[in-house]
Amino acid sequence: MSINNIFKYIAGGKNFKLFYHFHCFFILIMPAIIYRLRLRLIIASLYYRQDKEYIEDRVNYYSKQFSIDNQDSSKWWKKQIGDFKLKDCKVSTVYFYDTWEYLRYFDKRYRFNYVFGDVTHIPSQPSFVKSRPITDDNMNSVVLKLNKIRHFIFVHDRLGYRDKKDCAIFRGSLTGKPKRISFFEQYFNHPLCDLGTHSRGNALPDEWKKKKISIYEQLKYKFVFALEGNDVASNLKWIMSSNSVAVMPEPTYETWFMEGRLIPNYHYIKIERDFSDLEDRLKYYIQNPDKAEEIIRNANEYVKQMLDEKREHLISLLVLDRYFRLSGQLDG
Repeated sequence: MSINNIFKYIAGGKNFKLFYHFHCFFILIMPAIIYRLRLRLIIASLYYRQDKEYIEDRVNYYSKQFSIDNQDSSKWWKKQIGDFKLKDCKVSTVYFYDTWEYLRYFDKRYRFNYVFGDVTHIPSQPSFVKSRPITDDNMNSVVLKLNKIRHFIFVHDRLGYRDKKDCAIFRGSLTGKPKRISFFEQYFNHPLCDLGTHSRGNALPDEWKKKKISIYEQLKYKFVFALEGNDVASNLKWIMSSNSVAVMPEPTYETWFMEGRLIPNYHYIKIERDFSDLEDRLKYYIQNPDKAEEIIRNANEYVKQMLDEKREHLISLLVLDRYFRLSGQLDG
């Protein structure tokens, strides 16, 4: 087990926050000029890579073709890079760090828009977002890899699928999430479901309230529910990197993980949005373990594309580069 995995195990499977904060500290203290001088060289490296077409496809997926009204461009921009400060991120400081990690490579005079937090609408101007609706007209939502300390968790699961419990588990918040509450109302006492929430609202039945458990405890189950909350299901990434199977309706929102490209019953077990076929779907995969293991292999393979940190870094810079070109601030 690697040092990183040891610390993740201590943290219950989640990313070890101390490492993240050390990384953020160095992001802040390093002069941005160092990174601006390296930008062209890094971007030029794309043309020597064997996976050039793959990278360009990812960049075009995150940053679709958009246009702005140049006659009214002064009203479009929320912030200049040189004026972007920690205090601007009122939702959470992680949005500042995760954005600044790449913005620092670009001319401080460039301007941009952003909508931070759990974004479920399409901004009126081209803006950096963590999440966006899965639609054909979401070109104003330019996706960056934001809040990655919480959303981008991958695990090393040593327990095989056939050695896990014939049951599906969910642990998560219900506060302000009516779809999840409806799910609990239908399936809380179902023998194939182990449901619980750490939400403590008085309106929730006491029997629903259970202690938090680690990711590794949840991975003792063959199935893990990945249910959208405010936007995406944040646990989907670690489920798909494990030997358990994600169970969920087709996603309606997406992040850097490209949930819109997931294939039902190939990367995850699809259930209806009203959960009406849940029991039949779970029983089918319990009785057909080879089918479930095929989904696990496909899911694991999908996750692998996110694990090359150098390539992820390059893609992030290219997304910003494309944004500044499409907005007319960068020639070429």
